[in-house]
Amino acid sequence: MSELRKKFFTKPLLNIIKRILPPISQTEREAMEAGEVWWDAQLLSGKPDWKQLLDMGPPELNEEEQAFLDGPAEELCKMINDWQISFVDHDIPEHVWEFLRKNRFFGIIIPKKYGGLGFSPTAHAEIVTKISTRSNTVGVTVMVPNSLGPGELLLAHGTQEQKDYYLPRLADGTDIPCFGLTSPQAGSDAASMIDRGEVCYGDHQGEKVLGMRVNWHKRYITLGPIATVLGLAFKLYDPEHILGDKEELGITVALVPTDTEGVTIGQRHLPAMQAFQNGPNWGKDVFIPMEWIIGGQENVGKGWEMLMSALAAGRGISLPSLSTGGAKMAARTTGAYARIREQFNIPVGRFEGVQSRLAEIAAIAFVLDSAHKTTTRALDDGLKPAVITAIMKASATGGLRQAIDDAMDIHAGKAIMDGPLNYLGNAYRAVPVAITVEGANLLTRSLMIFGQGAIRCHPYILDEMLAAENPDEEEGLEQLDHLLPKHMWFQFKTLLRGVFHGWTVGLFASSPRNVGGAAKYFRQINRYSAVLTLVTEVSLITLGGELKRKELISSRLGDVLSQLYLLSCTLKRFYDDGNPKDDLPLLEFAMRDGLHKIEVQLLEVFQNFPRPFFGQLMHFLTMPWGHSIHTASDRQARACAELLLSPSKTRDRLTRGVFLGNPGDGVEIVEQAFNKVCASERAREKLKKGGIRTLSRESVEEGLQRNLISDEEADALRDAADAVDKAIQVDHFDHLARVVGKIQ
Repeated sequence: MSELRKKFFTKPLLNIIKRILPPISQTEREAMEAGEVWWDAQLLSGKPDWKQLLDMGPPELNEEEQAFLDGPAEELCKMINDWQISFVDHDIPEHVWEFLRKNRFFGIIIPKKYGGLGFSPTAHAEIVTKISTRSNTVGVTVMVPNSLGPGELLLAHGTQEQKDYYLPRLADGTDIPCFGLTSPQAGSDAASMIDRGEVCYGDHQGEKVLGMRVNWHKRYITLGPIATVLGLAFKLYDPEHILGDKEELGITVALVPTDTEGVTIGQRHLPAMQAFQNGPNWGKDVFIPMEWIIGGQENVGKGWEMLMSALAAGRGISLPSLSTGGAKMAARTTGAYARIREQFNIPVGRFEGVQSRLAEIAAIAFVLDSAHKTTTRALDDGLKPAVITAIMKASATGGLRQAIDDAMDIHAGKAIMDGPLNYLGNAYRAVPVAITVEGANLLTRSLMIFGQGAIRCHPYILDEMLAAENPDEEEGLEQLDHLLPKHMWFQFKTLLRGVFHGWTVGLFASSPRNVGGAAKYFRQINRYSAVLTLVTEVSLITLGGELKRKELISSRLGDVLSQLYLLSCTLKRFYDDGNPKDDLPLLEFAMRDGLHKIEVQLLEVFQNFPRPFFGQLMHFLTMPWGHSIHTASDRQARACAELLLSPSKTRDRLTRGVFLGNPGDGVEIVEQAFNKVCASERAREKLKKGGIRTLSRESVEEGLQRNLISDEEADALRDAADAVDKAIQVDHFDHLARVVGKIQ
């Protein structure tokens, strides 16, 4: 029976697979093998195991990590003058650099035995998040050495000798690292870089040694202008076959001291008015000994694999931390400003058009913080979920863009006048930088999240593709014959589950116990997990290799997977916090918004599916009723916005970690005005009942004379009026000073 099946079923199918699926390149295979699958695989199983996610527990800091966050990280924020850094000096002042070195901010991830702090991914993330609420420039400066770069690569792949020499120097800031990956000819497509090295012999420290002669041009390299050691990625060739028969050896990564002969470094880019050090570098006939390769000569050609592995974790911390900090800062300050700023004698936060934006900002901050915490919790356990960290990078930076845009709209003129009092302008300018780096969001969304996720997370597809490519056809046939029955059973269960939950709109999907008012949302995640899994199966079967080229279809399905992950994390955070009823408005707004987006993307997939019959069939099977979940109601939006307009535990919980500024800072001024306005609200109501609607010193005196308020209430209202007047001010400068660039 087995032989008949192979002959009449498996072998013809093997030929079909070979014909419709494109070959997997070595770089694609290394990218797909980098990191691990985790909750993304559960979401693409059609039946996620919630116990696995909820039993992880919340992320936690140990005493030492918390002390660092409350101590040196807080002190650093107090030292920073972001206006001075960004608009006057265009650099971090020396005393801040020295503080960063002294307190090992560049060695957050480096183990203690090498002189670093040895902190967890969660601590790393919380530190960067806090700093970024004060200054993107300093946040990026701390972020980069602890992300994709020499430190992380040395820890994972370096020789012991390299670790012993470099890691202590990186931890205490003796060496400042940068990493040279991006070339003018190769951005996201690093495999097409033309930076070239050739194996040869050369002189090093007075001896003839085996090494490489390398030429390169890199750009957009953060910390590049001031780096003392350069992590360098290049393609290595062996034209004289010194190392063996192969001429093209592949991407290789080496550590190059920047004072090496032939290295040109020090020029700066000016990225979108950000002051962090970033610039190009060049190498002309630079001789690099083999011992400078990270991991030594045995790691020749393994650079792409090393980079993908490092990036799998780095994407989950660096930019998501910066983005989460920015969104939380936007939520805190915009809620405060909308409460104290009045038009027509009403706080602008009470206008429904503003409330809809406030609700959106609050929900974005809630979702990003939830996903950020869940992802770093997974990293704490040693996981490296590559697809999920790509989701985090794209979703967090995209969410930051929306939150900052909404915050700018609500602040209006307050946010578009530059100066020390403007706490949003620099965040607004930083967004395009975050969107672009570590893999541009456009390509991450269209090529990676679903393109790799569908294959990596599927229990059988990747193995089937590898079986089809097996040069030993008989062995490949045997492998495929073993996989196909399992895959077909998986497809059958997926079809039943997807159709059942689609037609019953998730009413009978399961939900974990003890999840408070969130049970219905757990059921909807289960529903759309089943639908996405079914749509993925149909897409892979009917489109095959063509799916790789249908980037808009992949993008939409990637958006569905991304939303399922973000919403799963939001539910986990609500569960970890003890299902607080006060947070329900945030949860409801976020869940309805995300689920509605899922439905929109799926319906667009069906409408634009390259095989129209299958598009209509999937629509009929999985979403026969069309939209079943609508965005949050006006009532829910108002409830969500109100959480930012009044002091509450929810507001503090949502914006925990935001640096609230030094005395005289824009953030501190608005925060103080908010506190004073809210504290004097009852006295203000007495004035309004007496027909006095404005808040000013004059109106307070009138109320006092008419015995509407007490002396104590009058003092509180005067303080509030003065604080509001101070908070709504914008900066102004001497015209000549502005022209000649001497604004202080």
